Amino acid sequence: MKRILVGIGTAAGAFALAACGTSTAAAPAAAPAPVADSAPAAGGAGGGVAPASTKTPRCTTADLEVLLGKPAEKNDAPGQYDIPLTFRNTTDHTCGLYGVPGVDLVGPDDATFGAVYHLPRINNGVKYNEVTAGTTASATITVLKPADGEPTWTPTHLNTIPPGSTQPLTADWPSDLPVLRQDAATHPGSYVNGILADPA
Repeated sequence: MKRILVGIGTAAGAFALAACGTSTAAAPAAAPAPVADSAPAAGGAGGGVAPASTKTPRCTTADLEVLLGKPAEKNDAPGQYDIPLTFRNTTDHTCGLYGVPGVDLVGPDDATFGAVYHLPRINNGVKYNEVTAGTTASATITVLKPADGEPTWTPTHLNTIPPGSTQPLTADWPSDLPVLRQDAATHPGSYVNGILADPA
């Protein structure tokens, strides 16, 4: 059964794009339509423009490793989960990491949408961020879990492209977290948010 879009989430939380229809559960929080970053990279990665005064190079795929955190259900939107997507600088130098990463969920071949779910991007992260050697910065993936009676599709892994890069990093997807496929929806309940600086 499809869900009804019932609200608009805050820009700071911007963690939700709800689906249409009805459900006995509370509807997921809603957010503005995805906003394209400036200068998006190939493969769907986010862009973002660094201040003219900085000469710190962007972090590339070769500079980073990706870690997927534990899913947490949103208090204000039952059935919708936030998952930290953390990038760690594995080099001995500082690099810039800002914008919205590209994220593809990969799983079984869906009869309607195929095996890859390209998540829309919400440009709500920091405008500029430097990551020193050994430290991290994170984005959040928000996904909508199917309600009872809705089709179940569980990814096996995700591919993510750091902003400004073209090559992906891969992480295993939690085996107990199915995702509602809404590839054709105007305001889907699954998307990726912009990168934020992690606490020092």
